[in-house]
Amino acid sequence: MSAADPSDGSGRWLDRVALAVVAVTLLALAARLVGLGARPFHWDEARVGYWSLRFLDTGAFEYRPVAGGPFLYVVERHVLGVVGATDATARAVVALIGGLSPLVALLFRTRLDEAETVAMAVLLAVSPTLLYYGRFLRGDLPLAVFGLVVVGCAVRVLDDAGSARRYRYLGAAALAFAAATSAFVVGYLVCWLAAAALTLDERRLVGAGSGARERLETAVGRLRGATRSALGAVGVFLVVHLYFYAPRTGGTVRPSLATVEAAFVGAARSFYGVRVAGRRQGGEHQLLPYLSDHVETLLAASAVVLALAAVGFLVDRYGRGDTRPVVAFHAYWAGASLLVFPVITEESAAWLSVHTVAPAVIPAAAAVGLLVRYASRSFDRDDAVGVAVAALIALAVAGQLGVAVMGTAYGPATPANPLAHHAQPADDLDPFVADVSAAIDGSEGVDVLFYGPTFVPTYDDDPARPPVSDEWGNRLPLPWYLERMGAETAGVRDASGLAALDSRPPVIVADASQRSALDSRLSGYESSTYRLSLWNREVVVFVR
Repeated sequence: MSAADPSDGSGRWLDRVALAVVAVTLLALAARLVGLGARPFHWDEARVGYWSLRFLDTGAFEYRPVAGGPFLYVVERHVLGVVGATDATARAVVALIGGLSPLVALLFRTRLDEAETVAMAVLLAVSPTLLYYGRFLRGDLPLAVFGLVVVGCAVRVLDDAGSARRYRYLGAAALAFAAATSAFVVGYLVCWLAAAALTLDERRLVGAGSGARERLETAVGRLRGATRSALGAVGVFLVVHLYFYAPRTGGTVRPSLATVEAAFVGAARSFYGVRVAGRRQGGEHQLLPYLSDHVETLLAASAVVLALAAVGFLVDRYGRGDTRPVVAFHAYWAGASLLVFPVITEESAAWLSVHTVAPAVIPAAAAVGLLVRYASRSFDRDDAVGVAVAALIALAVAGQLGVAVMGTAYGPATPANPLAHHAQPADDLDPFVADVSAAIDGSEGVDVLFYGPTFVPTYDDDPARPPVSDEWGNRLPLPWYLERMGAETAGVRDASGLAALDSRPPVIVADASQRSALDSRLSGYESSTYRLSLWNREVVVFVR
């Protein structure tokens, strides 16, 4: 019996493995929390933060598919209400989920050996893509972690009959959390089905498929469990789903048939209308450019993890020993994601790489396990050359990971950073916050005026909830910072609108191209320029 099996009685070593994973988790938390507010908010982060603050202020919330899943908005409302709104506190939810993700490796202990379990925890902690987006206010990283928890719980249900009910309920809750984080959960379902089919077919091809139908039926029966347990798991899923998708007034869910209908039927109808029907009406895109962008980002930021995953899968598949379904399943899951997510996404962005790297950590951990076993055998044989080779490989892998981490997760926001999306501000916005806060202190009426057609629509736009105008979107990420200050904003489209004002507000924001035109009209103001993206978005801020 493998030492990784909790039922083998080797409690001492199992405790050491658990302690090692906990130590890795503490390091992962530190890596995500240190300097969490150093980078200014990306436009997507600003949307989530702004609407979370609006939810906190009004107590009203309704699921809007165009704004992503409800998970972050519901959780952020409580977090920001308790600890206050800063870049760091807003990102803390995702950072905690990412920091705790190494603990997921413990769910796979029955299928991985000791070294592989710890290696999986380490890869979840330090993989550049997972680390970067573990410090980013989007639902991709939480979805990836909850997805791994769902599969890990399924593994434990199959392997640990004594605790099957507990893991069945935990898996159902994790699936509901995943469904609340992002519409990309649909891609996970597709990847899981494809990976399961390919894994079963692989077992048949390698001669391990005799009685496959019977074993499949047995596995499905274990996952389902007894009627009472199955109904309990369904109930857990429905309760969690209802909590996140139910509309709120006054900050609370009002129990009613209408609320239940909105959380299930209404949410599904809205999702279909925006994400499916809406995509058919001009939302299509070419596959090849999105696919090539996705692969390019993976190779630039996560080449080490992908290389390890390829080695782990190929050795497991074509080595002399028996293949392991857990390695094959996650390798096929990662492979399917290469095609699925470029197809279903509406924007080619670096965060798609999260959904490939997360499942790849298990076959990558299998490759690390191969290296550890090779080094151990070389040491036992007093093979100095073998030990040296293993050490050099380990140092090379660790060095490449370290370089990738420092160049991405902690690197500057420049186009050279493969994980930095173009909507990431290139300038520090702390001076903007400080100057505007001081200028509007004690002011009455409008505090900040947006000037020009770039930022002001031709109609009265209400940004309290999505969808919003393109002109309001051009202001991002400034609405998040202004809402934090409690600044009252307004807008005029041209010089005549500016001249018609009874008094000039203390702060005026305009496109950088308007600087010379406004300099002559705004005496007593000092101006500063900020780059709100990596390219093609520059504003000038006049502060009185």
